[in-house]
Amino acid sequence: MSKFRVIVGVLRGGSAHWLRRCGESPARCWAEPRRGCTSEAASVPAAVTSSSSYVEEMYYAWLEDHKNVHESWDAYFRNIQACSLSGEAGERRPSTLLQGRVLSHSSDVAQKVVEDHLAVHTLIRAYQIRGHHVAQLDPLGILEADLDSFVPSDLITTIDKLGFYGLDESDLDRSFQLPATTFIGGEATTLPLREIICRLEASYCGHIGVEFMFINNVDQCQWIRQKFETPGVMRFTNSEKRTLLARLIRSTRFEDFLARKWSSEKRFGLEGCEVLIPALKTIIDKSSAAGIDSIIMGMPHRYGRLNVLANVIRKDLDQIFCQFDPKLEAADEGSGDVKYHLGMYHERINRETDKDITLSLMANPSHLEAVDPVVQGKAKAEQFYRGDTQGKKVMSILMHGDAAFAGQGVVYETFHLSELPSYTTHGTIHVVVNNQIGFTTDPRVARSSPYPTDVARVVNAPIFHVNADDPEAVMYVCRVAAEWRNTFNKDVVIDLVCYRRFGHNEMDEPMFTQPLMYKQIRRQEHVLKKYSDKLIAEGVVTLQEFEEEVAKYDKICEEAYTSSKDEKILHIRHWLDSPWPDFFTAQGEPKSMTCLPTGLDEEILQHIGQTASSVPLEDFKIHPGVSRILRGRADLVKNRQMDWALGEYMAFGSLLKDGIHVRLSGQDVERGTFSHRHHVLHDQEVDKRICISMNHLWANQAPYTVCNSSLSEYGVLGFELGFAMASPNALILWEAQFGDFHNTAQCIIDQFISSGQAKWVRNNGIVLLLPHGMEGMGPEHSSARPERFLQMSNDDPDHFPEFNGDFEVQQLYDCNWIVVNCSTPANYCHVLRRQILLPFRKPLIIFTPKSLLRLPEARSSFDDLAKGTKFRRVIPDEGPVSQNPGQVKRVIFCTGKVYYELNKERKQQNMDRDIAIIRLEQISPFPFDLIRDEVEKYPNAELIWCQEEHKNMGYYDYVRPRFLTVVANRRPIWYVGRDPAAAPATGNKSTHLNELRRFMDTAFNLSAFKGRDM
Repeated sequence: MSKFRVIVGVLRGGSAHWLRRCGESPARCWAEPRRGCTSEAASVPAAVTSSSSYVEEMYYAWLEDHKNVHESWDAYFRNIQACSLSGEAGERRPSTLLQGRVLSHSSDVAQKVVEDHLAVHTLIRAYQIRGHHVAQLDPLGILEADLDSFVPSDLITTIDKLGFYGLDESDLDRSFQLPATTFIGGEATTLPLREIICRLEASYCGHIGVEFMFINNVDQCQWIRQKFETPGVMRFTNSEKRTLLARLIRSTRFEDFLARKWSSEKRFGLEGCEVLIPALKTIIDKSSAAGIDSIIMGMPHRYGRLNVLANVIRKDLDQIFCQFDPKLEAADEGSGDVKYHLGMYHERINRETDKDITLSLMANPSHLEAVDPVVQGKAKAEQFYRGDTQGKKVMSILMHGDAAFAGQGVVYETFHLSELPSYTTHGTIHVVVNNQIGFTTDPRVARSSPYPTDVARVVNAPIFHVNADDPEAVMYVCRVAAEWRNTFNKDVVIDLVCYRRFGHNEMDEPMFTQPLMYKQIRRQEHVLKKYSDKLIAEGVVTLQEFEEEVAKYDKICEEAYTSSKDEKILHIRHWLDSPWPDFFTAQGEPKSMTCLPTGLDEEILQHIGQTASSVPLEDFKIHPGVSRILRGRADLVKNRQMDWALGEYMAFGSLLKDGIHVRLSGQDVERGTFSHRHHVLHDQEVDKRICISMNHLWANQAPYTVCNSSLSEYGVLGFELGFAMASPNALILWEAQFGDFHNTAQCIIDQFISSGQAKWVRNNGIVLLLPHGMEGMGPEHSSARPERFLQMSNDDPDHFPEFNGDFEVQQLYDCNWIVVNCSTPANYCHVLRRQILLPFRKPLIIFTPKSLLRLPEARSSFDDLAKGTKFRRVIPDEGPVSQNPGQVKRVIFCTGKVYYELNKERKQQNMDRDIAIIRLEQISPFPFDLIRDEVEKYPNAELIWCQEEHKNMGYYDYVRPRFLTVVANRRPIWYVGRDPAAAPATGNKSTHLNELRRFMDTAFNLSAFKGRDM
């Protein structure tokens, strides 16, 4: 073996061996031994902390000329060479060789020099890892941003701490070789220790604290180091400083103006974090320059939402000011919302880049972080429809409060969607307005993590903490964040450490709970004053120029205020954050009030059925169980029948043919919770090879997206809601694994889906598929809680609606959402197609079956989907009772699965001519017209409402007053079903069957029946 190969082998030994064992950089292991390292790896000495490539580079330089390296490395390489010539290197392991045997041949001085160099390398790494803990982040100077005043022992904050590394004061002026993992030297490769510490302090311990060393990607870490360590990197031209000052003036004076004009109004202003406005505009400028032309934003109602609308989105000031008028009347439909919840959409030219840009601020409720996944869903949809597969045209920005960012679980859920293939938006910039308090709660009792931003570490997002009273530091961090997102397409967090000048709102008294903080805040000089003084002292602007800029914006506000008094009516259509061009008229109305036919040609049904029962790809091996399912589908198609899975296939496939994108998302939706769907086939022999037959239906069809979600309801449902906002020409569905799993997404349902149109004029056609049915599976796998959806339905129970046009369509137009419980696959197919063929969009809630998925009686014929057929809001009894309705003794109204149990019992009791069973398929809006027809058809019959749910649940409380309105209180209507209960269902199978038997006996006992009057 040559001398060269032996030496390189020795030099590589420790680091390469460690990398094989631990998978981390050797410096990290040697600086901080980690759990899981083997004894061999952990034994690598601190004397070899630089990477193998760095040592090799030094060695090559030394081979050319020994003077090319420091004298300490010269001595080190000479000893290694001597060792290799003696053959020792080939006899011993590199790690053992480096542990002292070789160094023992050199002088103690040389050994000390080497150890000192490596100690300095460790010191540099310590600042990179922990420097943010001592950064000057709090503008008030009274709290530590990480809630801990402890100074890490490996940071050199005092001279005596040099001893931690075996150094002393005499070493401060010695020069040391810099490792390749730092940029503090600029062009220099060596620096005195005093200068090294000074530059590390400037990079990591000033007004910016950087958390990034947990990122497991070397290139990304190096990129961040270069951005913050390179000397002189944070420089601004005079022009940039003047722009920053002008933006800061607008941010500050807007809040001052509102405070003067409406001193007693809540506005949730930005005072204490005025730098947010120039920060957002810097992110937008930098992103626009990189090619982004659409930005979707979300933020809480706090932290200056009106300011963001005015100075970032550029909503007209007079439209904002007029909303403070208490006498204002709404001109459009809807109840509206408070002004600091509203959204906005604006297309304009970015003056910094001269490029067109679209800005959208999503409307949201007071549930602080609920808008996060909604924003992500809308951003993903815009990227999808524009073919922006890398997020180079569309991006999202999310603003958060510190307490909510740490405390709200939906933040975590949203982060965990960030890199999933079907949910990623290719990087979001998160801006945390960290005013170091949550309402009245001190952060020291509000979170367990050092920072409110620690949740972002789960996805290896870099976190930039910055003192919000240093505008230039904030702007630099925003530039870097925008560059990071554009370069790596990953999330990044900006933590604006600031304060809240007033209470939770302007009417609140914060001294009750934070007296010391607010004593300091009252003494705190405004950031605008501090920054303007700085620029005046630097000669960047004059005092006169500053005052003129302030007066200029004040004049703009005054003129807008005067103009706002002429606004007599509030046009809430200005609130739209996602307009749908060409879908509505210019006035925002549907272009028609008719629904296109939902029936289908036999040819289309056959084609979809054959594709659904086959594998379009060649040499694709499927599971034998799936093969049996496909053969069963083929038999159904041959017999012109369909089960639930085929009915869904017919709906999706026919819409895809018409160019309608279909997206189905949720837990395990690809196969289906009940193994009925199998929309994604998996090759049993080739990993990751899949087949989605639905995407092989037609040559020019729209794409079909079916994706298993993370185990989340709140975040994923919010995401799909946002996705549905982007376009009306898409069918977006979310399926719960079991119906009651929507419990954990109730906030999205209540705040966005049920009331979104009334509050924000936002049409949305999202579909919720909620498996529902009392089948003895226990309390948590039975009820989709239909009573909750029905309680929030807005149709009037005491008024029989009258319409001049199509009753069905007019009623749907007036409702806030549609609730159905289909009992046949054909009706399920029709209602999905109707959802798209309506001239407007409403959320659709479908209680889907479980046992009916395979029940032979619950099948439909192709004739039920033929041309001329449509969704049946009510399915009358078309059996023997319909031939002589005057002789019928009892009419049972029901919905969903219980129909088949009732029908089975009727046959067993031989009562086909005595009892009619009528299915209510569309529950809300209530089909008054059709129910009236059925009631009048059976003039001599007792009327019964039968449900399998408990009396205090299900549909009873909703249908009862509406039935009474239909019969005008002239006929009694009886209730049959389970008694009231606390839990949705029993967990005992025997009890379940006994309950079923009991109400079946009641429903069909004609002579003894004295039910409970509704």
